[in-house]
Amino acid sequence: MAAPISVVMPVLNAGDVLPGTLQAILPALTAGLIHELIFADGGSADSTLEIADEVGALVVSGPPGRGGQLARGIAAASGSWILVLHADTHLTGDWVQALAGHMAGAPDRAGYFPLRFRASGIMPAWVAGWANWRSRVLGLPYGDQGLFLAKRLHDELGGYPDIPLMEDVALARKLRGRLRALDGLAETSAARYEAEGWLVRGTKNLGLLARYLAGADPAKLAQRYRRG
Repeated sequence: MAAPISVVMPVLNAGDVLPGTLQAILPALTAGLIHELIFADGGSADSTLEIADEVGALVVSGPPGRGGQLARGIAAASGSWILVLHADTHLTGDWVQALAGHMAGAPDRAGYFPLRFRASGIMPAWVAGWANWRSRVLGLPYGDQGLFLAKRLHDELGGYPDIPLMEDVALARKLRGRLRALDGLAETSAARYEAEGWLVRGTKNLGLLARYLAGADPAKLAQRYRRG
């Protein structure tokens, strides 16, 4: 039986972080689950495309903007299941077995992973705890927690909208009632939080989410996000 999973990564000048992420997905490749790796590139000018060539990834290029990048990448996927990963997210723990179990037992649902930052201390644990509560109770996991779903389910719901920010929340809202936490962890970079301060960045992220849910333009929110 052919490997079922297309791994789709939105990338933009991600050369510094990709080696660790690719190393982390090797267990699924060894288990025969990964059919292909797709880099949905937004115009990288660093080593990202060289890395893609080295590992045999399919590159789908277009304008920057994570929603559009993901839509193009998934449209090019030929696997029956899609695993969306950010370029700085490392899956750890029993995630390979979790994917296999999800495919066998919950084909009409989508899965995500609990979040943990690659940082120690009270604030990283607190921010990750909030993210995991938001995912579990509100049904709103973010993209850095990964997303695993059948391509058929993705297409049925219309997939990711072509917006520059909150594309993950938009799809999560379509999946309301069909999301479940998977075993394993999504360990993500803490660089932005460490640069701006955990409380400051966390408060800004919460404000952006509240504005989006209230109907704000994602393009304007993306501008605020980039400004920090």
